[in-house]
Amino acid sequence: ARDNLRAAHPSPHRPLTAPARPAFVVCHDPADAAYGSALAGQLRESGLPVWSTGDLRPGDAHFWTIRQQLRHAVAVVVVMTSPSQDSDDVTRMILEGQVHGRPFVPVLLDGEVNYHLAASWHIDARGGALLGAADLDLLHRLHEDVTRGRPPRLPEPRRRAPAPSVRLTPAAGLERLRAHLAENEYEHADLLTTRLVMESAGRLTEGWLSARDAAAVPRELLAGIDALWARHTHGRQGFRRQLGLAPAGGPRGPGLPELGAVLGWRDTAEAAVPRLYRDFARRAGPGGRAGFYPTLRDPGHENAPDWYDRWSSTVLALHARLREWGD
Repeated sequence: ARDNLRAAHPSPHRPLTAPARPAFVVCHDPADAAYGSALAGQLRESGLPVWSTGDLRPGDAHFWTIRQQLRHAVAVVVVMTSPSQDSDDVTRMILEGQVHGRPFVPVLLDGEVNYHLAASWHIDARGGALLGAADLDLLHRLHEDVTRGRPPRLPEPRRRAPAPSVRLTPAAGLERLRAHLAENEYEHADLLTTRLVMESAGRLTEGWLSARDAAAVPRELLAGIDALWARHTHGRQGFRRQLGLAPAGGPRGPGLPELGAVLGWRDTAEAAVPRLYRDFARRAGPGGRAGFYPTLRDPGHENAPDWYDRWSSTVLALHARLREWGD
């Protein structure tokens, strides 16, 4: 089902209502179907609810059903392998789950950690084994947390002998960004934009920028990102559009409250910013409010209590870097 998440399978115009029983959604590339099926079977045998694209039936609205399951997933279990790194469908499923703030349980079967999960804890299954008893216990606790409405408890990323993560070249990253924008997947494009910027500064794992970090972001990359956003939104989005809308703020530029108010990130400079990314992105509206994107928010790094301060540092540091275009 390689094309299940492509626009060739349009989603019916109906709300993404919760399934009868939210489940662990298992994502894998078709090349890893044997392991993915065995993993799903193991979770079911342990008493956990599980869903994967293998559960799609003739007559299902594929695109709608996949998004429904991801939006309401207990957690998204991603089988990470070399083929899955290049899978457009796996990438879209990861981004869709992140847009809706779902917990992730990455399982590294071979190769490198997925680019979009570089800062996440993961289960090391590089020997090809299924999950151990401790991992299954963790998933049962996670299921209880989510179903009871408690914040999910996941381990911190392992720091000892970490597996390397995939790196995207600027050319490959911009091509993926073009593909998301061509399909009007603005939220997916927004998350990718943030990660391209972070990686270029060597801050993908940390997920935020200081002024010194922002100075390391190549102008060529920023110009390439901006050109794609502008081209695919008829000039309504992009860094230059944001600079044109930004209020004056003295030599250091505007603060985040004032900038956020004119870009639509908040109602007024005094108003709160939506805590969840999906609620925040909904403010852009169907047509995408001018200047709303890129937001430089990353829900994968927003569980920390100081997420707002880190986001503020990132936005202000990068916008200072962008103002150098006028120098």
